[in-house]
Amino acid sequence: MKNRLLSKIQLKILALIALSALLSAAVTFGLLFLAYILRATHFLPYSVLLKLYYLNNFLGLHTILYMVIGILFFVFILALSRRWAKNFDQILDGTSKISQGDFQFHVPVYSKNELGDIAQNLNSISSQLQKSIKEERKAVQAKNELITNVSHDLRTPLTSIMGYLRLIEEDRYNDEVELRYYVSVAFEKARSLERMVSDLFEYTRVNFGTIELEYSRIDLVQLLSQVSAQFLPQLEERKMEIKLKNEFESIFIEADGDKLVRVFENLISNGLKYGKEGKCIDIRVDIVENLAMVEVVNYGEPIPEEDLPFIFERFYRVEKSRSVDTGGSGLGLAITKSIVELHNGTIEAASNKNETNFKIMLPMERLPNNR
Repeated sequence: MKNRLLSKIQLKILALIALSALLSAAVTFGLLFLAYILRATHFLPYSVLLKLYYLNNFLGLHTILYMVIGILFFVFILALSRRWAKNFDQILDGTSKISQGDFQFHVPVYSKNELGDIAQNLNSISSQLQKSIKEERKAVQAKNELITNVSHDLRTPLTSIMGYLRLIEEDRYNDEVELRYYVSVAFEKARSLERMVSDLFEYTRVNFGTIELEYSRIDLVQLLSQVSAQFLPQLEERKMEIKLKNEFESIFIEADGDKLVRVFENLISNGLKYGKEGKCIDIRVDIVENLAMVEVVNYGEPIPEEDLPFIFERFYRVEKSRSVDTGGSGLGLAITKSIVELHNGTIEAASNKNETNFKIMLPMERLPNNR
């Protein structure tokens, strides 16, 4: 590409020189012919002819021709290269502005020649740099928000743990029963912290590019059946059940099975927390337009319409009063969405007074741009 562009510019310069020389010679001989006609017709005054005679004797005809051709050549070079020079000056101005950080500046592209190609490439570089800077700023902002939210969510259980441990350290309990209660509460708070840190670690790995998917051919129906079986104790405790509804006995896809397990665990856990009034969680599996479709449906309280667009954002909780202790880390659905998107899939949520439906669409085969 570089050599081809250089060759085109060199040919352009040579063509410019050749055309200027040709025009200069043509105009010079045209002037000579005109002078001959004027002399033959005695159109020129005698004084002018006398001056031309002395000039010819002083310099010589060849010298005069060379001078005229040289002057005309210079004039034609300037005239023919004016537009080219203007475009080149705009490119230099563009590189100067971009080097100073003005990535919103775009070089005007007036022609489809080599300089036009350079201008387009320069504009493309400027746009890419501007996009990269925006993404970097967005990433920095996301990390800062992450730190702020983590600090806020960790403070409450940590303060509670410190409070109960202080009571124990200062022997401020009446009997062993009360002591065990303090220890139990502190332990549960510590477990909440552990879950929070685990979710945070998972979220950063998924979203900041430190995770590599390990693909294998998996049976999606069997995987969902196994994940559902893991929740039998919680289901029995809440007197709930999971119904797996599949149109196909097996649906094979290429995916990271461990990561998909995390996705469906999060959605089923969400259904257990907020759909216990419905007594049932439906999991529907099907193939739609060469995509594997999984729907996880619970029949509890609906998600308010104003909250639906934000439920996949990190630390977003539908019930604003919930904390890491009562409502999870606020990262579960964000992690779920990130893992699905790593597989080039999509996830969306719909909720009404009857049901809340999380629908996932996954490609059957691994796509080339997957990690």
